[in-house]
Amino acid sequence: MKNDFQAYVSAALFDTSGEAVFALGDGTIQFETGARIEAHDGAVLCAAIHPKASGLITGGDDGRLVWSQASGAQELAQIKGRWIDAVASNADSGLIAFAAGRELHVRDAGDPKFSRLFTHERSVAEIAFDAKGRRIAAATYGGAMLWYARIAEQRPMPLKWAGSHIAVAFSPDGKFLMSSMQENQLHGWRLADSKDLKMGGYPAKVKSLAFFSTGLLLATSGAPGVVVWPFAGANGPLGKEAAEIGFDESSLVARVAATPNTSLLAAGLDDGRVWVCDVATSRMEVIKAEKGPAISALAISAKGDRVAWGDEEGGAGVADVPAG
Repeated sequence: MKNDFQAYVSAALFDTSGEAVFALGDGTIQFETGARIEAHDGAVLCAAIHPKASGLITGGDDGRLVWSQASGAQELAQIKGRWIDAVASNADSGLIAFAAGRELHVRDAGDPKFSRLFTHERSVAEIAFDAKGRRIAAATYGGAMLWYARIAEQRPMPLKWAGSHIAVAFSPDGKFLMSSMQENQLHGWRLADSKDLKMGGYPAKVKSLAFFSTGLLLATSGAPGVVVWPFAGANGPLGKEAAEIGFDESSLVARVAATPNTSLLAAGLDDGRVWVCDVATSRMEVIKAEKGPAISALAISAKGDRVAWGDEEGGAGVADVPAG
């Protein structure tokens, strides 16, 4: 399947039904089956799959949090005068979190009355749940803050590192928190003792990161190939070097996606190409060979059998991963 949505593709995701869904800069949600939902009065800024049902949960510059299914849209929250810049969900806990300015909000998909609000000194750029949805990390200026998602009154655990942090991801075992920065570098912390992990040397900003291979590997964008860091053992990447997969000096990796429990990863390049690699066998397959606008959104299905992508000018597609 290929489409031209004629609007920036903010996110491409496979929802709980296995359908590819695209969130666009014109405020619409486009489903693989052809359904089109008017979700926001303005751009979609962030998206996550619903933790318990089909469809996407999106935040927009209209200050609304919206759940869109092929049958229609439902407003879940509204923060007047604010942009909703980040959203995350967790299937195990059923929790949904979103950020608006300095505020981090947490809701429960199964309990409309549940609500938590955590406030930060600076704006929250990105958020992430741990594997079980018990803790949530917020990337902000000067580091990251860790909260227990269901506890109302608490002091967060600060993880400090100078600079602006724009993305976060927990390792699946919960031992590490990784953050990409406004500068061309990746940073992380070993949570047991807040030990810093300094991982620089990127030629471009790291906009995308994904753990895979049961948490033993971390794939990141921001280089001519996918930079893969090893996380085996108690010390993770400390004292270890990264590998680079699919190196091509003519382009940069703009987005990565991976299957958490397999060795498959996908890469979307700034020249519009998309490929998939099984790092266990080194088998690489080109999914989209034609060049074009930079890939802005990328996802691989849970089974690793399909890839969805979108680009900065509205091009989008879904393709099967060749077997073998």
